Amino acid sequence: MHPSTKLKGQKSEMIKDKKIVLGVTGSISAVETVKLARELVRHGADVYPIMTDEAQKIIHPQALKFASGYEPILKITGDVEHVSFGEEADLFLVAPCTANTISKMANGIGDTPVTNLALTVLSNIPTILAPAMHLSMYENPAVKENIRKLEGMGVEIVPPLVEGPAAKLAAIEEIVARVIRTIGPGDLSGRRVTVMAGPTLEPIDDVRGIINTSSGGTGIELAKNAYMRGADVELWYGVATEKPPTHIPLKNFVTAPDLLRMIEKVESFDVVISCAAISDFIPERKEGKIPSGGELTLKLKPFGKVLDHLLNKSKFVVGFKLEDDKEKAIKKGKELVKKGLDMVIANDTSDLFSEIRRIYIIGPDSTMEVAGTRTEIAKKILDSAREFMGL
Repeated sequence: MHPSTKLKGQKSEMIKDKKIVLGVTGSISAVETVKLARELVRHGADVYPIMTDEAQKIIHPQALKFASGYEPILKITGDVEHVSFGEEADLFLVAPCTANTISKMANGIGDTPVTNLALTVLSNIPTILAPAMHLSMYENPAVKENIRKLEGMGVEIVPPLVEGPAAKLAAIEEIVARVIRTIGPGDLSGRRVTVMAGPTLEPIDDVRGIINTSSGGTGIELAKNAYMRGADVELWYGVATEKPPTHIPLKNFVTAPDLLRMIEKVESFDVVISCAAISDFIPERKEGKIPSGGELTLKLKPFGKVLDHLLNKSKFVVGFKLEDDKEKAIKKGKELVKKGLDMVIANDTSDLFSEIRRIYIIGPDSTMEVAGTRTEIAKKILDSAREFMGL
């Protein structure tokens, strides 16, 4: 059994058996394509590499064969089989894509295996390009014009990561997410999903504050999954430790009052998933820095529930309820559904820091127990939300 076969569908089946032609051109970022191919396979795809001569000088074809399980196409054949190879694909992905290849594709020049195939497939199947080159080349007016020309043809561009003098290949995670969003299930297309995640930090003085232990990880997984399924996602993110994805629009908040002000500025929401760890109490803030040493008494006042402000301006609201006991969490979750929330995710504190977690998805007439990683749980939550919304 080829190693890639064991990996197929290991992470998800969102692009199960989708045929992706991976064009690799002569950028040093070509060394990243082994990881890229493997990640696409892990989500269920069949990846067929095709390489330019310049790419072969940077990465050996056998490396891509090992990663994908398929022998890379290295030469222009011009025969019917070569043409149908592209036409039968679900997606043409060129990553990395050099300035040279961008310009040739934009102007109908087919003198490499990649650009020759582009002549056939650009008007027939979805195409995604992930540019990588020196920054001065990327900013060249002619290259910019060719990128705009390709976008006018329906080609999707994954912007490079600009660092110093380089326009580097976008993160593998972003490229894979774009691919899944383009040819994946698309079962949340047309939905605007706002995910509120991470803890609030309530200041005690100018340098200290009260914070919850939430890492923001579950919210990030929910935002990423919704994005890949076609939703227009916005992540509202608190003072959390996990790095949010760069390809999802981000708004930050620090305190619970900050978050409330952000909500009040929005006229209406479509779908809101509020898994933020919002402080229930606000300390009485002292100006400056409280001197160290001695005892300190804090005066806390209740802040109120942010969820109450979402009910009248959202079509569908998912809330989270954490308690120190499973039965108490489920009971409180059911009370929130009766209060008006469309769905509640209840859990207890017993496995907060475990890799495998257990939650209870509570709807108007049902309670379902789900266990898994944060990624698996995020998928189940969105599956249930779709069901309750009647999608």
